[in-house]
Amino acid sequence: MSLGNLYSDDLHESLGNFGGHATVGESERKGVLMVAKCTVILNKPYGVLSCFTDAQQRATLADYISIPDVYSAGRLDQDSEGLLILTADGGLAHRLTDPAFKLPKVYLVQVEHVPDLQALEQLRTGVMVRGRTTRPAKIRLLSEAPPLWERSVPIRFRKSVPTSWLEIIISEGMNRQIRRMTAAVGYPTLRVVRTAIGGLKLGMLLPGEYRTVTNTELKKLWEC
Repeated sequence: MSLGNLYSDDLHESLGNFGGHATVGESERKGVLMVAKCTVILNKPYGVLSCFTDAQQRATLADYISIPDVYSAGRLDQDSEGLLILTADGGLAHRLTDPAFKLPKVYLVQVEHVPDLQALEQLRTGVMVRGRTTRPAKIRLLSEAPPLWERSVPIRFRKSVPTSWLEIIISEGMNRQIRRMTAAVGYPTLRVVRTAIGGLKLGMLLPGEYRTVTNTELKKLWEC
């Protein structure tokens, strides 16, 4: 799937609408019928680690997911929110995390100040992050704040510093990439919310809620 296929002028489309819970049964990949292993999506809350255990007793996925044998396919930083895929299918996990497949990931990003045209173009063409240039990205400056839930810990607010929102679509996943990208062009990130991966959308899930991925969604992930 190309980045353009996820790039939409309708912000609500980026957030999506799943229309209820579903159970995965059989799915088809490359014409071969196979039994699908459990795959769910979670709206990971702010402050939660993308793992099930933590020696420091911090909040983890175990506080929200009790399904056995599923693990996060990829990760979100502790201070990032939104779509996290968990699966018992090792092959699917590999496809979702291997950068060779270039699955597009959609983020809503709040930054300090309002990025100028030069900064936006730099983000689109690639910036230097930890010694290498990021892949081309889709960047859109939003005209208003997106319809998101209130974060459990409010962002830092300074009356003298305006903020703005970007929609950023990337096809790689370096450590803290979004934050490092915006910092590289002079606009520190305040909040990051992932809303889609490879066409699979967060929908109307609230923080801490999860649902099973449908057969149709699973097939699309394999076809991306």
